This record gives sequence, structure tokens and C-alpha cells, in this order.
Amino acid sequence: MSGEGTSGGSMFMFVELSSPAPFSNAEIGIEAAESKRLPSSKYKGVVPQPNGRWGAQIYDKHQRVWLGTFDEEEQAAKAYDIAAQRFRGHDAITNFKLSLEAAGDDDVTESYFLSSHSKDEIVDMLRKHSYAYELEQTKYTICGFHGGAGAAGKRVRGGDDQAFANRKYLFEKVVTPSDVGKLNRMVIPKQQAERYFPLPAENAGKGVVLNFEDDMGKVWRFRYCYWSSSQSYVLTKGWTRFVKEKSLKAGDRVSFHRSDNKLFIDWRQRNGSGFVGVPDHKVNPSKSVEAVRLVRLFGVNILEAPI
Repeated sequence: MSGEGTSGGSMFMFVELSSPAPFSNAEIGIEAAESKRLPSSKYKGVVPQPNGRWGAQIYDKHQRVWLGTFDEEEQAAKAYDIAAQRFRGHDAITNFKLSLEAAGDDDVTESYFLSSHSKDEIVDMLRKHSYAYELEQTKYTICGFHGGAGAAGKRVRGGDDQAFANRKYLFEKVVTPSDVGKLNRMVIPKQQAERYFPLPAENAGKGVVLNFEDDMGKVWRFRYCYWSSSQSYVLTKGWTRFVKEKSLKAGDRVSFHRSDNKLFIDWRQRNGSGFVGVPDHKVNPSKSVEAVRLVRLFGVNILEAPI
């Protein structure tokens, strides 16, 4: 409502302000939905996501470690259990895991698998949803031995694992000072890299993860990529840990093998005995070391046919 009036010869106008229109039911519903908190999970370490999926997390030294996002709440809970056992040991409070006192062979194998990988490696597997696959690979390896899971960590060359026994020698490299230095990488000679570990052009820069099994049955995960700056093929992430555990030094030898779709890695100290890279059970004891010609090319030792 509005109107005009005069006061002492002056004209003035008054305006009646209307009240703001009330929110519609739809608008109220949207605000209520936005303000409503997501329901909490009944599982430890599990948090709901706005998209309907479930996240898993664990705290380590007061820092949150994200374990990934999963379709099912139970999957996220199991991911937390796995991380908890690796971060806090077998006595960790978990959602589903049984104590190792009543554990069967599978649980013992998983315990061995967890202890043989770093925290970062386990977290990486959980985020990429590859943990179950890599655990199965370890179970397959261990089941190749007489004695089952109890033989884990006691593997010797020439064991009963068929893939290990039938592995084919690829090549060997003498480790350089830079390979075991602070660069966290080992250079794979171009000829060997392109022949045995070819990289798709679209993945050359980003790289791929290669799994190598050692003679103890332990699986090592290395990032393998091409560095255009130095025009070299390299093993990067994971390599430093291998160097430290095996106490590699410049002059030591690392050899690579393949059996079907599985890759193997071996190492020998500089003054070690035996044929580097050749399974002991395939060496003919009647022939001396001189009976095999060793050619070194660009830091790579290549075994030729017996003379």
C-alpha cells in the first residue's frame, strides 16, 4: 500500500513493505536434506560417502591414511581390518578377523604376506583393489611346496613350485653405484628393456607396475617406466627397499627370469659363487665355470652357449 501526503507545503510518499514470501515445501526439503548428516557405519574405520559408496580409513601416528572407496560397507570394513593388522599387529581390534590362535593355513599365509610388505605397499594394494589378487598369487606360490603355508620363508632353489623350476633366464645386470645410490632407481639397458619388458607408448611416461618373485617366494612390486629426460628405462618405486633388504652394493649382480606370465628376480653378491641367473638345478656339475662364455655389453652380462 502506498500513498502521498503534504506537511507544511511539502510533499512526501509512504510505502508499505510486504513480508517476504515463505519458503516452498520443496525448498525446505532441500535444505533439510543438505543439513542432514550421513548415517555412520557400524564398522570400525568405515565412513559413508555422499555418492552412496563407503570409504575406509585408519589413523597412524595421528595422521589419517585413506584406504580407498568401496561399493559395499563390508568391503570397506575388510579393508580396514587388513590395514589394522599391518599397522598395529595381530592384536589389533578389527571387524571380522579371527585371532591367529585359531587361524588356519590361509590366515598364516596372509600374516606372512602382510609382514613381507611395507605399510605403503599394503595401502597401495587396497586403494587399487589388487590386494586379494596379490594375496592369491602368494598362496599359489606357497602351495607349491611340501608342507603348505608353514614353508613360507624357507624356500630354496629347485623347490617344487613348477613355475619357479621352469623359469627361463632373460638377462643379468651388474649393479652400478647409481643403481644403489639415492636416486631410487635401477636402469634397465634399452636393448633388454624393449625386448623383455616392452612398454605401450601410452604408458611409457606414467609407467606400469611389474611384479617379480624372488627365490624365497616374496613378491616385489616395482614401478617400471621410461624417462624421456635421460632416455632410459628404469625400475623406480620399490627398488630402494629391494636394495636395502638384499644389501645390494655396486658390483653385485641382479638377474631376471620369466615362466609363462610370471616374472622372477635373483641376485648375487659380487664375490658370490655359482652361475648368476641360472637355476642351480640346471647347472651341469661336470662342467666348470670356464665352460660357459660370459659376454658383458653395456653393463649387462649375457651368457652364451657352452664353448
